[in-house]
Amino acid sequence: MSGRKNVNGAPVNGKAASPSLARAVALHLEGKRKEALREINTAIEGGEETAEVLAAKGHIQFELEQYDDAVKTYERLISMAPNHPTASFNLGICYEKAGRWQEATDSFNKALSSDPQRTEANLGLGICLLHQEKPEPAIPCFDKVLAKQPDLESALFGKAVSLQLLWKFDEATALYLKILEKNPQSEECLVNLITIGMARKDHDSIQQYSEKLLAMRPFSQAALEGLATCAFHSNDFEAASRYCSKLVEFTPDHFERWFNLGVAEQKCKRITEAAKAYSEAVRIRPDAKQAHVNLGIARQELGDLKGARESYERALQISPDLADVIYNLAGVLEQQGEKEEAERLYVKLLSRNPEWEDAWFRLGYMRLQRGDHRGAAEAFQACVRKRSPWPEAQLNLGLAYWNIGDQEGAAKAFEGVLESDPASIDALRGLAALAVEREELDKALDLQAKLIEAGERTPELFYNTGLLLQKSGQIEDAIRLYQEALTERPNFAEALLNLGHALKAKGDVDQARTYWKQALEQKPELAAGYFEQ
Repeated sequence: MSGRKNVNGAPVNGKAASPSLARAVALHLEGKRKEALREINTAIEGGEETAEVLAAKGHIQFELEQYDDAVKTYERLISMAPNHPTASFNLGICYEKAGRWQEATDSFNKALSSDPQRTEANLGLGICLLHQEKPEPAIPCFDKVLAKQPDLESALFGKAVSLQLLWKFDEATALYLKILEKNPQSEECLVNLITIGMARKDHDSIQQYSEKLLAMRPFSQAALEGLATCAFHSNDFEAASRYCSKLVEFTPDHFERWFNLGVAEQKCKRITEAAKAYSEAVRIRPDAKQAHVNLGIARQELGDLKGARESYERALQISPDLADVIYNLAGVLEQQGEKEEAERLYVKLLSRNPEWEDAWFRLGYMRLQRGDHRGAAEAFQACVRKRSPWPEAQLNLGLAYWNIGDQEGAAKAFEGVLESDPASIDALRGLAALAVEREELDKALDLQAKLIEAGERTPELFYNTGLLLQKSGQIEDAIRLYQEALTERPNFAEALLNLGHALKAKGDVDQARTYWKQALEQKPELAAGYFEQ
């Protein structure tokens, strides 16, 4: 541990060291540790296995980072000399280096049983308890150290970590800042202050400590993570994308970082890049449903319907009841022309989520397209019950009613559209067609006139209005509107035919025959009507 060393023992019983041990010490002083260890091993093989020799052997093994071998040596030493003054402590350090935290804890406790005030043993014990996720009993260990050495950084840091794990963030922060006063380069303190900021959602402190850390370590992942978090919080998705891009460079197999990069790119409208990031995320974690969902959305936006479908279906394999995904998949199937399967999904969705307005609309539209007008009416009725006004749903409801012969219902629906959208051409057109069908000539003419005033210039509108005027005896106006229809569509056979009829009624038979002839050239099946004139 930082600030703590393996400690060698003094000669036992005051006896002089053996010649082999003396040679080992001399070699060690020259920095020849391996040679010193060989000398000691030779001595042991020669029968000089004393406590002093074993202590020296363990010490050198520790220095050579042969921790497992050092453990065996110290265990042997303790079996030979249970009350050896340094063996239990040194064994604890070796266990600690090997990550054997419980055994290290036991060794430090044994060392403290003979010397309760031993600073380094208390420090080691506190650190071992932290590694075993026992911050509460670790704090008294660090306090004992700090009572003797108030500014010892390793003890201050250990206590701060313990407090942080206990969610005592104010106290932990105070200790980290105390360390930073004397050691502004302490990366560990800055990292932990960033972590506390994230736990508190304190984006100002996250930003502050992340920037300090990044200034010291331009490639610090903790700093980049903190700045990415702040960028997302402030909706600065360009910055979030930059930070996340750097993070995935450092950790190309990190799911969350690829996912976050995908979100940032999607928010920046770089859908291709978002799709690539989400693809990496699902490569790393194939069972991550939200990554599949987001990938499906990105692919759908890119027009990759096959890929979007695969992503949505995979998400539903993982979690079958994802309502948003069922809706999106149904939309993709519609676009792919798989109408029956799409409709089945909308019905499934609505059986579990009957308040889903847009799903009712899509279901109604699909039923209307395939001629299920009663089913369409039912769906659009649900729409207008749930949202009012909803002109598009009311208009389609009117069409559905009209197709099942409910003229009153259709008229009421079209009028409802006009209440919320007085300029609706479609609603006026529907009411006008209904008026014609019901032979309400004055009303039909009034509605047709409104359509023309609104800028509607379809040949069908001019033709239908002409027919109404002709029926009501307004021949001149009828002729004018037939001519308007022909201006829009010169080969409009029915308009040519009826213009001929209107001209004949006016007495201009020769001109009438010219138009009848043109009508027959465009549509020969009108010939029967010609001979009846």
